[in-house]
Amino acid sequence: MSLKNSALILLVILLFFSCDKKRVFDEYKSVGSAWHKDSIVTFDLPELDSTKRYNLFINLRDNNNYKYNNLFLIVAVESPNGFTKVDTLEYQMANPDGSLLGDGFSDIKESKLIYKENEKFKGKYKVHIKQAVRETGKVPGVIFLDGITEVGFRIEKKD
Repeated sequence: MSLKNSALILLVILLFFSCDKKRVFDEYKSVGSAWHKDSIVTFDLPELDSTKRYNLFINLRDNNNYKYNNLFLIVAVESPNGFTKVDTLEYQMANPDGSLLGDGFSDIKESKLIYKENEKFKGKYKVHIKQAVRETGKVPGVIFLDGITEVGFRIEKKD
């Protein structure tokens, strides 16, 4: 067997085993080099099977320019009937030594943050995500949140 054929077979095997069977929806949107406090990232979710349950995640890509220990988000889920449920969330983003949490080998890290578990959907929903970081002792929010480059939303089938 030639080296070319061996490489092709290895690639096919890797693709087969790397399939993400739980994923129903997974999308990222860029916020540039800094996430403005008035910038709302919106995701239009597909219509999901109303008989099944799902786990929801907020995914972030960040880099070493992120200088805070935690992250505050305001997440609004808009249902098909117009009702909107709003949550204010806090996530730890760094270790006590200041190194970023998340997966990645370079200065770019990817964090998969649990949002909700065991949820049901009926119809088409929208998700709106906004950053709400404030510096200690200050009321106004951070206008440009450096270091967050992409915001994502993921839905997985519940086991």
